[in-house]
Amino acid sequence: MTIPVWFLMVPGIMSLDVTGPAETLKLAGGAFELRYIGPEESIMTSTDMTVSRIEPLPDRLPAGSLLVVPGVHDSATCFDMPQGVAARNWLMRQQPDIHARQISLVCICSGTILAAKAGLLNGVQCTSHHEVISRLKKAAPAALVKENRIFVEDRGIWTSAGITAGIDLSLHLINQLCGAQTALSVAREMLIYFRRSGDDPQLSPWLRYRNHMHPAIHRTQDLLLVHPEQNWQLEEIAEKVHVSPRHLTRLFRQHLGISVRDYHQQLRVAIAQQRLQQGEGAEKAALSAGFSSSRQLRRALQRWQV
Repeated sequence: MTIPVWFLMVPGIMSLDVTGPAETLKLAGGAFELRYIGPEESIMTSTDMTVSRIEPLPDRLPAGSLLVVPGVHDSATCFDMPQGVAARNWLMRQQPDIHARQISLVCICSGTILAAKAGLLNGVQCTSHHEVISRLKKAAPAALVKENRIFVEDRGIWTSAGITAGIDLSLHLINQLCGAQTALSVAREMLIYFRRSGDDPQLSPWLRYRNHMHPAIHRTQDLLLVHPEQNWQLEEIAEKVHVSPRHLTRLFRQHLGISVRDYHQQLRVAIAQQRLQQGEGAEKAALSAGFSSSRQLRRALQRWQV
């Protein structure tokens, strides 16, 4: 049976919030029928691309539907425009079916804020992009906001973080609704190396310590990211990035609040986690990430409370 999917389209919508999930679901062997609805027949997206032939908002969606609410490039203004208000009011009218789980609500990035403004998230566990979490809390004070999550599900309401998290969530939905083999086939078709789960942090070690401007630290991080499994020595790293070991140590402490060794270990832990979640055994995952044994990996996992 084909599952109807309805994308709620308003001006300023993030293009990839729509096309990412849409392309992912489209590759699931015809399991989903995609529809695009909204207050206007034609809108401008975040990339200045015009999307037209948008269907009018129906009074009610058929049971078993997925209702996708994408984010917008500026949730502080777009959702308060007349079209955003119209979409919010329409969402409010869908509340009985959503809470009765006749339809599933899927919010991508700041789309969660529109659902919050419609009163759909009171008492509901939810998340959004880390930059708009405070705005989400303000829009729905009674919501149970979870920070630093890729996606969260609570009673048929799905909410997700940033743009690519919509693809992660779509793959998870395919896995739930169509089976693991279909989800794996879609992931391979899209050349997605690793499918994150809802409990994964939004900012992994690959990104978390990049909020600085120092070129020597960036060179060090780039070096470690290419071969995190390598048994790097501080002196060897420092030589390759053209600073002294002592100075490099001081730079990491000053700008990142972490040692070079600990940063490297967090990268290794992230790789080992990926391997474990892909079904590899603990010993093989540990060796692939550069640990000497599964025992050493367990100690690292405990240290970083993973």
